[in-house]
Amino acid sequence: MSKFWSALVSELQPYVPGEQPKMANLVKLNTNENPFGPSPKVIAAIQSELNDNLRLYPDPEGQALKEAIAAYHTDYGISAKQVFVGNGSDEVLAHIFQGLLKHDKPILFPDITYSFYPVYCGLYQIESDVIPLTESFEINPEDYKRPNGGIIFPNPNAPTGRYLGLEHVEDILKANPDSVVVVDEAYVDFGGETAISLVNQYPNLLVSQTLSKARSLAGLRVGFAVGNEELIEALNRVKDSFNSYPLDRLALAGAIAAFEDREWFEKCCGGVIEERERVTAALENLGFEVLPSKANFVFARHPSHEGADIAAKLREQGIIVRHFNKLRISDFLRITIGTSDQNSSLIKGLAFL
Repeated sequence: MSKFWSALVSELQPYVPGEQPKMANLVKLNTNENPFGPSPKVIAAIQSELNDNLRLYPDPEGQALKEAIAAYHTDYGISAKQVFVGNGSDEVLAHIFQGLLKHDKPILFPDITYSFYPVYCGLYQIESDVIPLTESFEINPEDYKRPNGGIIFPNPNAPTGRYLGLEHVEDILKANPDSVVVVDEAYVDFGGETAISLVNQYPNLLVSQTLSKARSLAGLRVGFAVGNEELIEALNRVKDSFNSYPLDRLALAGAIAAFEDREWFEKCCGGVIEERERVTAALENLGFEVLPSKANFVFARHPSHEGADIAAKLREQGIIVRHFNKLRISDFLRITIGTSDQNSSLIKGLAFL
């Protein structure tokens, strides 16, 4: 602590990202990165931007990317005016918290969820009511039918991986017509259905997504949101009061190419889903309880071993998984779905159980 810090800084409890260890022959299954690389068309698009134009600012609106995202969702009648783009979905979420979720009443989100949500509440001084998941770690829409200043939840949820069907999302939307409902869909492409299909029916719905997971671009930092034009305008007003050029030329080019190569995207998602089912079956054969997952990870616990002990023994073998030392989930491990070889190493590494 320094005497030069503001009072707010001294009170903050920052987000702790997944560990990025520097180990030889590492099997890294702790940060939900995609095991398959980005589309070759993405690499080519980025390389084409490595020229003298880097001396020029990028398009501050990211208009071509907005149009690519709208075109990708053309079946839902989405226009570019309904799309907001940012430097990773975390930045998009930060603008959402500041621009749409800071009201007189507390916002609602699950007790077991993306741990950046309470960090944003601390940063922007937003009150919150934390809603417990059910005993089976599911979101109960009935719990969100109470006065609030906004609602946010991941779908599929993180770190549980459980998915809430769109009929239940609609139930929450209908019960909260005067509140913004944010559905954070970082993992939706691994088996869920996007709530973007509901955007034109519900003016209070905002859907956020990222290119870090299903499109294998965690290193590029691109996220976006889709919603009613008035909600998007709020995000643009925050952005232009913070950083008018959030996406650089390389990111814009790569992101556009990622949306245009649907075949590569679907192939990679299918590969992750196939491996997820294999890992789930193998873990269950070893005695694990594995929560149903629609994400690129599984959330599992063993009845006879503590989660921290399993994580430590895997680490000794060069296999890294994510353990959360938190109430209700301290015995669980969040295991990213890796390549076939990585997943086989994990299963073999659990032979001590």
